[in-house]
Amino acid sequence: MEFAELIKTPRVDGVILSRPFLPRVEGTLCLTGHHLILSSRQDNSEELWLLHSNIDTIDKRFVGTLGTITIKCKDLRIIHLDIPGMEECLNIASSIETDEWRLSYINKDFTVCPSYPPIVMVPKSIDDEILKKVATFRQGGRFPVLSYYHKKNGMVMMRSAQPLTGTNGRRCKEDEKLINATLRAGKRGYIIDTRSANAAQQARTKGGGFEQEAHYPQWRRIHKSIERYHILQESLIKLVEASNDQSHNMDRWLSKLEASSWLTHVKEILTTACLAAQCIDREGASVLVHGSEGIDSTLQVTSLAQLILDPQSRTINGFEALIEREWLQAGHPFQQRCAQSAYSNSKQKNEAPTFLLFLDCCWQIQRQFSCSFEFNEQFLIVLFEHAYASQFGTFLGNNENERRKLKLQQKTVSLWSWINRPKELEKYFNPLYEANSLVIWPSVAPQSLQLWEGVFLRWNRSSKYLDDAWDEIIHIIESNKDLQAKVNALRRQLTELQTGDGELKSP
Repeated sequence: MEFAELIKTPRVDGVILSRPFLPRVEGTLCLTGHHLILSSRQDNSEELWLLHSNIDTIDKRFVGTLGTITIKCKDLRIIHLDIPGMEECLNIASSIETDEWRLSYINKDFTVCPSYPPIVMVPKSIDDEILKKVATFRQGGRFPVLSYYHKKNGMVMMRSAQPLTGTNGRRCKEDEKLINATLRAGKRGYIIDTRSANAAQQARTKGGGFEQEAHYPQWRRIHKSIERYHILQESLIKLVEASNDQSHNMDRWLSKLEASSWLTHVKEILTTACLAAQCIDREGASVLVHGSEGIDSTLQVTSLAQLILDPQSRTINGFEALIEREWLQAGHPFQQRCAQSAYSNSKQKNEAPTFLLFLDCCWQIQRQFSCSFEFNEQFLIVLFEHAYASQFGTFLGNNENERRKLKLQQKTVSLWSWINRPKELEKYFNPLYEANSLVIWPSVAPQSLQLWEGVFLRWNRSSKYLDDAWDEIIHIIESNKDLQAKVNALRRQLTELQTGDGELKSP
Protein backbone atom coordinates (compact mmCIF):
# COMPACT_ATOMS: atom_id res chain seq x y z
CA MET A 1 0.00 0.00 0.00
CA GLU A 2 1.52 3.30 -1.11
CA PHE A 3 1.00 6.57 0.80
CA ALA A 4 -0.72 8.14 -2.21
CA GLU A 5 -3.42 5.44 -2.04
CA LEU A 6 -4.38 6.66 1.44
CA ILE A 7 -5.17 10.24 0.37
CA LYS A 8 -8.94 10.69 0.66
CA THR A 9 -9.30 14.25 -0.69
CA PRO A 10 -6.41 15.19 -3.02
CA ARG A 11 -7.67 18.73 -3.76
CA VAL A 12 -9.77 21.41 -2.03
CA ASP A 13 -10.57 24.91 -3.33
CA GLY A 14 -11.15 28.00 -1.21
CA VAL A 15 -8.57 27.18 1.46
CA ILE A 16 -7.11 30.09 3.43
CA LEU A 17 -3.50 29.94 4.62
CA SER A 18 -2.54 31.98 7.70
CA ARG A 19 0.99 32.49 9.08
CA PRO A 20 2.36 34.93 11.66
CA PHE A 21 3.42 38.33 10.21
CA LEU A 22 2.37 37.37 6.66
CA PRO A 23 -0.82 38.22 4.73
CA ARG A 24 -3.52 35.59 4.44
CA VAL A 25 -3.55 33.66 1.16
CA GLU A 26 -6.60 32.06 -0.42
CA GLY A 27 -5.99 29.27 -2.87
CA THR A 28 -6.22 25.61 -3.83
CA LEU A 29 -4.81 22.97 -1.50
CA CYS A 30 -3.40 19.82 -3.10
CA LEU A 31 -2.06 16.66 -1.45
CA THR A 32 0.48 14.37 -3.11
CA GLY A 33 2.29 11.34 -1.76
CA HIS A 34 5.12 13.63 -0.58
CA HIS A 35 3.92 17.23 -0.28
CA LEU A 36 1.13 19.49 0.89
CA ILE A 37 0.85 22.25 -1.72
CA LEU A 38 -1.19 25.49 -1.61
CA SER A 39 -1.33 27.75 -4.67
CA SER A 40 -2.79 31.28 -4.67
CA ARG A 41 -6.03 31.72 -6.60
CA GLN A 42 -5.16 35.33 -7.49
CA ASP A 43 -2.03 35.14 -9.59
CA ASN A 44 -0.31 31.89 -8.55
CA SER A 45 2.56 33.99 -7.26
CA GLU A 46 2.20 32.64 -3.72
CA GLU A 47 2.83 28.95 -3.16
CA LEU A 48 3.41 26.77 -0.12
CA TRP A 49 5.24 23.48 -0.56
CA LEU A 50 5.41 21.50 2.69
CA LEU A 51 6.94 18.05 2.91
CA HIS A 52 4.82 15.59 4.89
CA SER A 53 8.00 14.55 6.68
CA ASN A 54 8.34 18.13 8.02
CA ILE A 55 5.02 17.87 9.91
CA ASP A 56 5.47 17.32 13.63
CA THR A 57 1.86 17.42 14.85
CA ILE A 58 -1.53 18.62 13.64
CA ASP A 59 -4.62 19.88 15.50
CA LYS A 60 -8.20 20.19 14.25
CA ARG A 61 -11.07 22.43 15.36
CA PHE A 62 -14.44 23.36 13.86
CA VAL A 63 -16.70 26.41 13.90
CA GLY A 64 -19.91 25.50 12.11
CA THR A 65 -18.95 23.96 8.77
CA LEU A 66 -15.52 25.64 8.70
CA GLY A 67 -12.61 23.55 9.86
CA THR A 68 -9.15 24.77 10.83
CA ILE A 69 -6.05 22.59 10.75
CA THR A 70 -3.04 23.85 12.68
CA ILE A 71 0.21 22.31 11.48
CA LYS A 72 3.27 22.50 13.72
CA CYS A 73 6.41 21.78 11.73
CA LYS A 74 9.74 20.26 12.70
CA ASP A 75 11.47 23.48 11.57
CA LEU A 76 9.33 25.26 14.25
CA ARG A 77 6.89 26.92 11.82
CA ILE A 78 3.19 27.04 12.71
CA ILE A 79 0.71 27.10 9.82
CA HIS A 80 -3.09 27.49 9.93
CA LEU A 81 -5.34 26.22 7.14
CA ASP A 82 -9.03 27.23 7.08
CA ILE A 83 -10.85 24.56 5.05
CA PRO A 84 -14.51 24.89 4.00
CA GLY A 85 -16.51 21.77 4.86
CA MET A 86 -16.14 19.50 7.87
CA GLU A 87 -15.71 16.33 5.80
CA GLU A 88 -13.01 17.90 3.61
CA CYS A 89 -11.17 19.14 6.71
CA LEU A 90 -11.26 15.69 8.36
CA ASN A 91 -10.14 14.01 5.14
CA ILE A 92 -7.19 16.37 4.72
CA ALA A 93 -6.18 15.94 8.36
CA SER A 94 -6.31 12.14 8.30
CA SER A 95 -4.47 12.02 4.96
CA ILE A 96 -1.64 14.12 6.39
CA GLU A 97 -1.50 11.90 9.46
CA THR A 98 -1.06 8.87 7.17
CA ASP A 99 2.54 9.82 6.87
CA GLU A 100 3.00 8.19 10.25
CA TRP A 101 3.75 4.98 8.30
CA ARG A 102 6.73 3.90 6.23
CA LEU A 103 7.85 1.04 4.03
CA SER A 104 10.55 -1.11 5.62
CA TYR A 105 12.92 -3.29 3.59
CA ILE A 106 14.29 -5.03 6.67
CA ASN A 107 13.17 -8.41 5.35
CA LYS A 108 14.55 -7.99 1.81
CA ASP A 109 16.60 -11.19 2.14
CA PHE A 110 13.96 -13.03 4.23
CA THR A 111 16.32 -13.43 7.21
CA VAL A 112 14.21 -11.54 9.77
CA CYS A 113 11.00 -13.44 8.96
CA PRO A 114 11.03 -16.30 6.40
CA SER A 115 7.26 -16.13 5.87
CA TYR A 116 6.98 -12.33 5.40
CA PRO A 117 7.42 -10.50 2.08
CA PRO A 118 10.55 -8.39 1.45
CA ILE A 119 8.68 -5.10 2.04
CA VAL A 120 6.29 -4.37 4.91
CA MET A 121 4.59 -1.23 6.23
CA VAL A 122 5.29 -0.21 9.83
CA PRO A 123 4.96 2.94 12.00
CA LYS A 124 7.39 5.63 10.90
CA SER A 125 8.63 6.16 14.45
CA ILE A 126 9.89 2.56 14.63
CA ASP A 127 13.32 1.96 13.08
CA ASP A 128 14.61 -1.31 11.70
CA GLU A 129 16.73 -2.09 14.78
CA ILE A 130 13.59 -2.08 16.89
CA LEU A 131 11.86 -4.31 14.32
CA LYS A 132 14.66 -6.86 14.61
CA LYS A 133 14.22 -7.05 18.37
CA VAL A 134 10.44 -7.34 18.06
CA ALA A 135 10.86 -10.15 15.51
CA THR A 136 12.72 -12.24 18.11
CA PHE A 137 9.74 -11.77 20.46
CA ARG A 138 7.09 -12.95 17.99
CA GLN A 139 6.69 -16.54 16.79
CA GLY A 140 8.37 -17.15 13.46
CA GLY A 141 9.65 -13.56 13.44
CA ARG A 142 6.19 -12.32 12.45
CA PHE A 143 6.26 -8.87 14.08
CA PRO A 144 3.19 -6.59 13.83
CA VAL A 145 2.75 -5.01 10.37
CA LEU A 146 0.05 -2.87 8.77
CA SER A 147 -2.75 -4.90 7.24
CA TYR A 148 -5.36 -2.20 6.56
CA TYR A 149 -5.78 1.59 6.89
CA HIS A 150 -9.38 2.77 7.30
CA LYS A 151 -9.68 5.97 5.27
CA LYS A 152 -12.86 7.03 7.04
CA ASN A 153 -11.22 7.69 10.42
CA GLY A 154 -7.53 6.85 10.11
CA MET A 155 -7.74 3.73 12.28
CA VAL A 156 -5.60 0.74 11.37
CA MET A 157 -5.58 -3.02 11.56
CA MET A 158 -2.31 -4.86 12.13
CA ARG A 159 -1.49 -8.56 12.20
CA SER A 160 1.29 -10.63 13.72
CA ALA A 161 2.08 -13.94 15.41
CA GLN A 162 1.77 -14.57 19.14
CA PRO A 163 4.33 -13.05 21.55
CA LEU A 164 6.86 -15.46 23.05
CA THR A 165 6.22 -14.61 26.69
CA GLY A 166 6.60 -18.15 28.02
CA THR A 167 5.82 -19.25 31.56
CA ASN A 168 8.06 -16.60 33.14
CA GLY A 169 6.22 -13.71 31.46
CA ARG A 170 9.03 -12.52 29.21
CA ARG A 171 8.70 -8.85 28.25
CA CYS A 172 9.81 -6.89 25.18
CA LYS A 173 9.70 -3.10 25.51
CA GLU A 174 10.40 -2.70 21.80
CA ASP A 175 7.26 -4.70 21.03
CA GLU A 176 5.25 -2.50 23.38
CA LYS A 177 6.64 0.59 21.66
CA LEU A 178 5.73 -0.73 18.22
CA ILE A 179 2.19 -1.62 19.24
CA ASN A 180 1.59 1.70 20.98
CA ALA A 181 2.96 3.64 17.98
CA THR A 182 -0.22 2.71 16.10
CA LEU A 183 -2.47 4.49 18.61
CA ARG A 184 -3.63 8.09 18.33
CA ALA A 185 -3.39 10.33 21.37
CA GLY A 186 -6.02 9.41 23.94
CA LYS A 187 -7.13 6.34 21.98
CA ARG A 188 -7.24 2.70 23.05
CA GLY A 189 -6.75 -0.38 20.93
CA TYR A 190 -8.04 -3.95 20.77
CA ILE A 191 -5.98 -7.12 20.50
CA ILE A 192 -8.15 -9.82 18.94
CA ASP A 193 -6.65 -13.22 19.76
CA THR A 194 -8.17 -15.93 17.56
CA ARG A 195 -7.60 -18.55 20.27
CA SER A 196 -9.64 -19.28 23.36
CA ALA A 197 -8.30 -17.89 26.64
CA ASN A 198 -7.42 -21.43 27.73
CA ALA A 199 -5.56 -22.18 24.49
CA ALA A 200 -3.59 -18.92 24.78
CA GLN A 201 -2.74 -19.76 28.40
CA GLN A 202 -1.60 -23.26 27.46
CA ALA A 203 0.61 -21.81 24.72
CA ARG A 204 2.78 -20.26 27.44
CA THR A 205 3.99 -23.73 28.49
CA LYS A 206 5.39 -24.15 24.97
CA GLY A 207 7.08 -20.75 24.91
CA GLY A 208 4.23 -18.78 23.37
CA GLY A 209 1.60 -16.69 25.09
CA PHE A 210 -0.26 -13.41 24.89
CA GLU A 211 0.16 -9.70 25.63
CA GLN A 212 -0.16 -9.12 29.38
CA GLU A 213 -2.35 -6.20 30.40
CA ALA A 214 0.27 -4.82 32.80
CA HIS A 215 2.64 -4.22 29.87
CA TYR A 216 -0.02 -3.17 27.33
CA PRO A 217 -2.36 -1.00 29.44
CA GLN A 218 -3.78 0.89 26.44
CA TRP A 219 -4.93 -2.32 24.80
CA ARG A 220 -7.88 -4.55 25.60
CA ARG A 221 -7.41 -8.23 24.74
CA ILE A 222 -10.39 -10.17 23.36
CA HIS A 223 -10.31 -13.93 22.79
CA LYS A 224 -12.40 -15.33 19.90
CA SER A 225 -11.86 -19.04 19.39
CA ILE A 226 -11.44 -20.06 15.74
CA GLU A 227 -10.59 -23.70 15.01
CA ARG A 228 -7.63 -24.69 12.83
CA TYR A 229 -5.74 -27.66 11.36
CA HIS A 230 -7.16 -31.19 11.78
CA ILE A 231 -10.45 -29.97 13.26
CA LEU A 232 -11.22 -28.05 10.07
CA GLN A 233 -10.02 -30.92 7.91
CA GLU A 234 -12.31 -33.38 9.71
CA SER A 235 -15.16 -30.90 9.34
CA LEU A 236 -14.60 -30.71 5.57
CA ILE A 237 -14.49 -34.51 5.28
CA LYS A 238 -17.81 -34.85 7.14
CA LEU A 239 -19.41 -32.08 5.07
CA VAL A 240 -18.41 -33.69 1.78
CA GLU A 241 -19.67 -37.05 3.03
CA ALA A 242 -23.02 -35.45 3.85
CA SER A 243 -23.11 -33.73 0.45
CA ASN A 244 -22.60 -37.08 -1.28
CA ASP A 245 -25.34 -38.82 0.71
CA GLN A 246 -27.81 -40.12 -1.90
CA SER A 247 -30.28 -41.63 0.55
CA HIS A 248 -32.73 -38.76 -0.02
CA ASN A 249 -33.55 -38.80 3.67
CA MET A 250 -33.79 -35.13 4.65
CA ASP A 251 -33.53 -35.69 8.42
CA ARG A 252 -30.43 -37.81 7.98
CA TRP A 253 -28.86 -35.29 5.61
CA LEU A 254 -29.52 -32.36 7.93
CA SER A 255 -28.14 -34.33 10.87
CA LYS A 256 -24.92 -35.04 8.95
CA LEU A 257 -24.64 -31.43 7.88
CA GLU A 258 -24.97 -30.24 11.47
CA ALA A 259 -22.51 -32.86 12.71
CA SER A 260 -19.87 -31.56 10.30
CA SER A 261 -19.86 -28.18 12.16
CA TRP A 262 -18.82 -26.46 8.92
CA LEU A 263 -21.36 -23.66 9.20
CA THR A 264 -20.39 -23.24 12.85
CA HIS A 265 -16.83 -22.51 11.72
CA VAL A 266 -18.17 -20.08 9.13
CA LYS A 267 -20.14 -18.29 11.83
CA GLU A 268 -17.13 -18.08 14.20
CA ILE A 269 -14.91 -16.56 11.53
CA LEU A 270 -17.53 -14.06 10.32
CA THR A 271 -18.36 -13.05 13.89
CA THR A 272 -14.71 -12.30 14.64
CA ALA A 273 -14.25 -10.38 11.37
CA CYS A 274 -17.34 -8.28 12.17
CA LEU A 275 -15.91 -7.58 15.63
CA ALA A 276 -12.63 -6.34 14.14
CA ALA A 277 -14.53 -4.16 11.64
CA GLN A 278 -16.76 -2.78 14.40
CA CYS A 279 -13.78 -1.82 16.56
CA ILE A 280 -12.27 0.10 13.66
CA ASP A 281 -15.32 1.73 12.09
CA ARG A 282 -17.76 2.25 14.95
CA GLU A 283 -15.51 2.57 17.98
CA GLY A 284 -12.68 4.40 16.24
CA ALA A 285 -10.03 2.06 17.64
CA SER A 286 -7.03 0.40 16.07
CA VAL A 287 -6.82 -3.39 16.09
CA LEU A 288 -4.09 -6.05 16.27
CA VAL A 289 -5.12 -9.55 15.17
CA HIS A 290 -3.15 -12.71 15.88
CA GLY A 291 -3.50 -16.33 16.91
CA SER A 292 -0.42 -18.46 17.39
CA GLU A 293 1.51 -18.38 14.09
CA GLY A 294 -0.59 -15.71 12.39
CA ILE A 295 -0.89 -17.56 9.08
CA ASP A 296 -4.39 -19.10 9.26
CA SER A 297 -7.26 -17.72 11.35
CA THR A 298 -5.48 -14.36 11.58
CA LEU A 299 -5.59 -13.96 7.80
CA GLN A 300 -9.21 -15.09 7.63
CA VAL A 301 -10.18 -12.32 10.05
CA THR A 302 -8.07 -9.49 8.58
CA SER A 303 -9.13 -10.17 4.99
CA LEU A 304 -12.84 -10.56 5.80
CA ALA A 305 -12.79 -7.40 7.92
CA GLN A 306 -11.45 -5.55 4.87
CA LEU A 307 -14.20 -7.01 2.70
CA ILE A 308 -16.70 -5.55 5.18
CA LEU A 309 -15.00 -2.16 5.51
CA ASP A 310 -13.45 -1.44 2.12
CA PRO A 311 -15.59 -1.10 -1.05
CA GLN A 312 -12.49 -1.52 -3.21
CA SER A 313 -12.02 -5.06 -1.89
CA ARG A 314 -15.41 -5.94 -3.39
CA THR A 315 -14.22 -5.27 -6.95
CA ILE A 316 -12.46 -7.92 -9.02
CA ASN A 317 -9.09 -6.16 -9.04
CA GLY A 318 -9.47 -5.17 -5.40
CA PHE A 319 -10.23 -8.73 -4.34
CA GLU A 320 -7.27 -10.05 -6.32
CA ALA A 321 -5.08 -7.50 -4.51
CA LEU A 322 -6.57 -8.61 -1.19
CA ILE A 323 -5.69 -12.26 -1.87
CA GLU A 324 -2.22 -11.27 -3.00
CA ARG A 325 -1.60 -9.05 0.03
CA GLU A 326 -3.37 -10.89 2.86
CA TRP A 327 -2.75 -14.49 1.81
CA LEU A 328 0.10 -14.91 -0.67
CA GLN A 329 2.42 -12.14 0.55
CA ALA A 330 1.34 -12.67 4.17
CA GLY A 331 2.67 -16.21 4.10
CA HIS A 332 -0.32 -18.56 4.18
CA PRO A 333 1.21 -22.01 3.46
CA PHE A 334 -0.92 -23.03 0.48
CA GLN A 335 1.37 -25.93 -0.42
CA GLN A 336 0.84 -27.53 3.00
CA ARG A 337 -2.77 -26.61 3.67
CA CYS A 338 -4.07 -27.58 0.21
CA ALA A 339 -1.93 -30.70 -0.33
CA GLN A 340 -5.04 -32.89 -0.07
CA SER A 341 -8.76 -32.24 -0.03
CA ALA A 342 -11.67 -34.22 1.47
CA TYR A 343 -11.15 -37.71 0.03
CA SER A 344 -7.54 -38.39 1.03
CA ASN A 345 -6.78 -40.87 3.81
CA SER A 346 -3.31 -39.44 4.50
CA LYS A 347 -4.54 -36.97 7.14
CA GLN A 348 -1.38 -34.87 7.27
CA LYS A 349 -1.32 -32.55 10.30
CA ASN A 350 -0.61 -29.47 8.16
CA GLU A 351 -3.63 -29.92 5.90
CA ALA A 352 -6.62 -27.64 6.49
CA PRO A 353 -9.28 -25.95 4.32
CA THR A 354 -8.42 -22.52 5.74
CA PHE A 355 -8.63 -20.70 2.41
CA LEU A 356 -11.78 -22.57 1.36
CA LEU A 357 -13.46 -21.48 4.61
CA PHE A 358 -12.47 -17.89 3.87
CA LEU A 359 -13.99 -18.12 0.38
CA ASP A 360 -17.14 -19.65 1.87
CA CYS A 361 -17.40 -16.65 4.23
CA CYS A 362 -16.95 -14.33 1.24
CA TRP A 363 -19.77 -16.14 -0.55
CA GLN A 364 -22.03 -15.77 2.52
CA ILE A 365 -21.43 -11.98 2.53
CA GLN A 366 -21.79 -11.76 -1.24
CA ARG A 367 -25.13 -13.61 -1.08
CA GLN A 368 -26.44 -11.17 1.54
CA PHE A 369 -25.21 -8.12 -0.42
CA SER A 370 -25.62 -9.37 -3.97
CA CYS A 371 -25.44 -5.91 -5.57
CA SER A 372 -22.33 -4.72 -3.71
CA PHE A 373 -19.83 -7.11 -5.33
CA GLU A 374 -18.40 -6.65 -8.80
CA PHE A 375 -17.51 -10.36 -9.05
CA ASN A 376 -19.88 -13.33 -9.09
CA GLU A 377 -19.90 -16.71 -7.35
CA GLN A 378 -17.98 -18.34 -10.19
CA PHE A 379 -14.99 -16.10 -9.45
CA LEU A 380 -14.79 -17.50 -5.90
CA ILE A 381 -15.16 -21.07 -7.16
CA VAL A 382 -12.28 -20.57 -9.60
CA LEU A 383 -10.04 -19.36 -6.79
CA PHE A 384 -10.97 -22.44 -4.72
CA GLU A 385 -10.11 -24.74 -7.62
CA HIS A 386 -6.74 -23.14 -8.34
CA ALA A 387 -5.73 -23.10 -4.66
CA TYR A 388 -5.88 -26.91 -4.68
CA ALA A 389 -4.72 -27.65 -8.23
CA SER A 390 -3.59 -25.20 -10.89
CA GLN A 391 -1.59 -24.89 -14.07
CA PHE A 392 -0.54 -21.43 -12.86
CA GLY A 393 2.14 -20.59 -10.30
CA THR A 394 0.21 -18.17 -8.11
CA PHE A 395 -0.72 -20.58 -5.30
CA LEU A 396 2.41 -22.74 -5.40
CA GLY A 397 4.78 -22.79 -2.43
CA ASN A 398 4.15 -21.78 1.17
CA ASN A 399 5.36 -18.16 1.10
CA GLU A 400 7.06 -15.56 -1.08
CA ASN A 401 10.49 -16.76 0.03
CA GLU A 402 9.83 -20.26 -1.36
CA ARG A 403 8.29 -18.93 -4.56
CA ARG A 404 11.39 -16.85 -5.24
CA LYS A 405 13.73 -19.75 -4.57
CA LEU A 406 11.70 -21.86 -7.01
CA LYS A 407 11.81 -18.97 -9.54
CA LEU A 408 8.08 -19.36 -10.12
CA GLN A 409 7.75 -15.88 -11.58
CA GLN A 410 10.12 -16.87 -14.39
CA LYS A 411 8.88 -20.45 -14.81
CA THR A 412 5.11 -20.05 -14.52
CA VAL A 413 2.26 -17.75 -15.51
CA SER A 414 0.22 -15.84 -12.94
CA LEU A 415 -3.42 -16.78 -12.47
CA TRP A 416 -4.28 -13.09 -12.36
CA SER A 417 -2.87 -12.48 -15.84
CA TRP A 418 -5.15 -15.21 -17.16
CA ILE A 419 -8.31 -14.09 -15.32
CA ASN A 420 -7.82 -10.42 -16.23
CA ARG A 421 -7.89 -11.05 -19.99
CA PRO A 422 -11.06 -9.28 -21.27
CA LYS A 423 -12.63 -12.43 -22.73
CA GLU A 424 -12.04 -14.43 -19.54
CA LEU A 425 -12.89 -11.59 -17.19
CA GLU A 426 -16.43 -11.19 -18.54
CA LYS A 427 -17.28 -14.62 -17.05
CA TYR A 428 -16.80 -13.29 -13.55
CA PHE A 429 -18.72 -10.00 -13.63
CA ASN A 430 -21.81 -9.70 -11.45
CA PRO A 431 -24.61 -8.26 -13.64
CA LEU A 432 -26.35 -6.84 -10.54
CA TYR A 433 -23.32 -4.86 -9.35
CA GLU A 434 -23.75 -1.26 -8.23
CA ALA A 435 -20.78 0.34 -6.49
CA ASN A 436 -21.54 0.68 -2.77
CA SER A 437 -19.24 2.99 -0.83
CA LEU A 438 -20.71 2.03 2.54
CA VAL A 439 -19.51 -0.44 5.16
CA ILE A 440 -21.60 -3.62 4.92
CA TRP A 441 -22.57 -5.64 8.01
CA PRO A 442 -23.37 -9.31 7.29
CA SER A 443 -25.75 -11.26 9.47
CA VAL A 444 -24.32 -14.29 11.29
CA ALA A 445 -27.68 -15.58 12.50
CA PRO A 446 -28.10 -19.33 11.76
CA GLN A 447 -30.94 -18.66 9.32
CA SER A 448 -28.70 -16.23 7.38
CA LEU A 449 -25.94 -18.78 6.73
CA GLN A 450 -26.41 -21.39 4.02
CA LEU A 451 -24.52 -24.33 2.57
CA TRP A 452 -22.44 -23.21 -0.40
CA GLU A 453 -24.16 -25.37 -2.98
CA GLY A 454 -22.00 -24.03 -5.81
CA VAL A 455 -19.03 -25.88 -4.31
CA PHE A 456 -20.39 -28.74 -2.21
CA LEU A 457 -23.38 -29.88 -4.30
CA ARG A 458 -22.35 -28.97 -7.83
CA TRP A 459 -21.17 -32.48 -8.83
CA ASN A 460 -24.22 -34.36 -7.57
CA ARG A 461 -27.06 -31.96 -8.35
CA SER A 462 -27.89 -30.27 -11.63
CA SER A 463 -27.54 -26.49 -11.70
CA LYS A 464 -29.52 -26.15 -14.95
CA TYR A 465 -32.43 -24.22 -13.47
CA LEU A 466 -30.16 -21.88 -11.53
CA ASP A 467 -28.04 -21.28 -14.63
CA ASP A 468 -31.17 -20.60 -16.68
CA ALA A 469 -32.35 -18.11 -14.07
CA TRP A 470 -29.04 -16.23 -14.19
CA ASP A 471 -29.10 -16.21 -17.99
CA GLU A 472 -32.57 -14.64 -17.84
CA ILE A 473 -31.39 -12.02 -15.33
CA ILE A 474 -28.48 -11.10 -17.60
CA HIS A 475 -30.82 -10.93 -20.61
CA ILE A 476 -33.18 -8.56 -18.77
CA ILE A 477 -30.31 -6.34 -17.65
CA GLU A 478 -28.77 -6.22 -21.13
CA SER A 479 -32.19 -5.45 -22.66
CA ASN A 480 -32.59 -2.56 -20.24
CA LYS A 481 -29.14 -1.29 -21.15
CA ASP A 482 -30.05 -1.36 -24.86
CA LEU A 483 -33.29 0.46 -24.14
CA GLN A 484 -31.49 3.06 -22.06
CA ALA A 485 -28.92 3.55 -24.82
CA LYS A 486 -31.72 4.19 -27.33
CA VAL A 487 -33.37 6.67 -24.97
CA ASN A 488 -30.07 8.50 -24.52
CA ALA A 489 -29.56 8.60 -28.29
CA LEU A 490 -33.02 10.10 -28.77
CA ARG A 491 -32.35 12.71 -26.09
CA ARG A 492 -29.12 13.72 -27.85
CA GLN A 493 -30.95 14.06 -31.17
CA LEU A 494 -33.73 16.14 -29.59
CA THR A 495 -31.13 18.43 -28.06
CA GLU A 496 -29.47 18.84 -31.45
CA LEU A 497 -32.83 19.57 -33.07
CA GLN A 498 -33.63 22.19 -30.46
CA THR A 499 -30.34 23.92 -31.18
CA GLY A 500 -30.77 23.52 -34.94
CA ASP A 501 -27.73 21.27 -35.34
CA GLY A 502 -29.29 18.01 -36.45
CA GLU A 503 -32.18 15.99 -37.81
CA LEU A 504 -34.28 13.25 -36.20
CA LYS A 505 -33.13 9.71 -37.06
CA SER A 506 -34.21 6.29 -35.93
CA PRO A 507 -31.84 5.18 -33.15
